[in-house]
Amino acid sequence: MTATIALVDDDRNILTSVSIALQTEGFVTRVYSDGEVALKAFAENPPDLAVLDIKMPRMDGLELLRRLRERSRLPVIFLTSKDDELDEALGLAMGADDYIAKPFSQRLLIARIRAILRRAEPAQPGEAGSTEGAQPVLERGRLAMDPARHKVTWNGENVTLTVTEFLILETLASRPGIVKTRNQLMDAAYQDDIYVDDRTIDSHIKRLRRKFRQVDKEFDAIETLYGAGYRFADD
Repeated sequence: MTATIALVDDDRNILTSVSIALQTEGFVTRVYSDGEVALKAFAENPPDLAVLDIKMPRMDGLELLRRLRERSRLPVIFLTSKDDELDEALGLAMGADDYIAKPFSQRLLIARIRAILRRAEPAQPGEAGSTEGAQPVLERGRLAMDPARHKVTWNGENVTLTVTEFLILETLASRPGIVKTRNQLMDAAYQDDIYVDDRTIDSHIKRLRRKFRQVDKEFDAIETLYGAGYRFADD
């Protein structure tokens, strides 16, 4: 089935260009320049995924997500201003699935949309009782990763990750002790031949470490091998 993507942004140029790009990829799009209008429309006819701008007048993206989460688990990607880490962290804690900083690559956004829709598939109606083909929970020492639910815990404490961060960590933890190069991590996290700079992976690793150290100040399971890459130390 064709997925329907809702775009909510007060910048009409972004709405138009992203909508055209998504339609070219086979998606159905609905566009809204007002958060209140979008919330009402979602209740009446929910899309499969929503892309929300955080900075909007009247009802911003965070408020829209808060009210949406009162009754729905609709997958959500946030569009944020560059370096707006507080909004990113708050959005993820409230239940956003991922975020992308402006200015952004449309190809990257489309890849993130596809990844989130794939992860949402096990929870679709009619599949709730089925475990066939479901990925098992990955356990490595104090780390537990549930790909089907996109859930991560460390020492039993929840750690909220974006899709990209989850894929990078999953790649490292799948083979503890094995060094993964930046190129290998990029291949795992960014599909469809999307080019990203080496420093992008380094930034994701820094964010991963910071998030885990919020629940464990001594976290050191992601090791840097200078000139080689990264590895997960399974203690």
